[in-house]
Amino acid sequence: MKRYLITGASRGIGRAIAEKLAAPDVTLLLHGRDTVALADVCKSLKANCANIIRLIHDLAISSGVSDLIAEVGKDPIDLLVNNAGVAVVKPFGEITSVEWEQTLGVNVTAPFLLTQHFAPRMPPGSSIVNILSIAAKTGYPSWSAYCMSKFALEGFSQSVREELREHKIRVINVYPAATDTSIWNQLEGEWPREKMISPEEVAGAVAYALSRPNDVALENITLSSLTGSL
Repeated sequence: MKRYLITGASRGIGRAIAEKLAAPDVTLLLHGRDTVALADVCKSLKANCANIIRLIHDLAISSGVSDLIAEVGKDPIDLLVNNAGVAVVKPFGEITSVEWEQTLGVNVTAPFLLTQHFAPRMPPGSSIVNILSIAAKTGYPSWSAYCMSKFALEGFSQSVREELREHKIRVINVYPAATDTSIWNQLEGEWPREKMISPEEVAGAVAYALSRPNDVALENITLSSLTGSL
């Protein structure tokens, strides 16, 4: 029986990955903060997998991460998907210290703590998937906090990848361009969502990378729209 932990699974890319990876021999451990949306995901996937465990915790604070780890339990996991994320979009001079700390907590510290805890317990052949962004490689105006967090996770995950090679654990980094998820509902301005890639396309790339033989690592995946970066 495989155990897959996916953060930010109540909607968007996280939900699409859960839907793609659900299988009769898989227990899905799905994290989210929206209890209603997460319940809907679990209900829709219940018949497709061995078991589903809902994890409702705030990853912006260390105690929330600790509570998630405790609820996952001592049994090892075979896959960790660090997908949960927040975006603050405003000029850097307007970012509050609370927004900065929340961005760091969810986008950087939580993946660090989860990877640090679970990686040593993962069996050979396991994988860690980090949903990054093209913003992990390029800075964009008014996205300084978000870019900072993705650059940080990029550096961390590259180093961890080298440390885990000898343990036969793959670290797969995914760099989607603008993806049509509900995160845009929370941002001011007009965004060309019809030109964005879909969460299902990102999930398909993740599933393909995970389907490679255990001794093959598709380590860096960039997905973009033919229309270019938005």
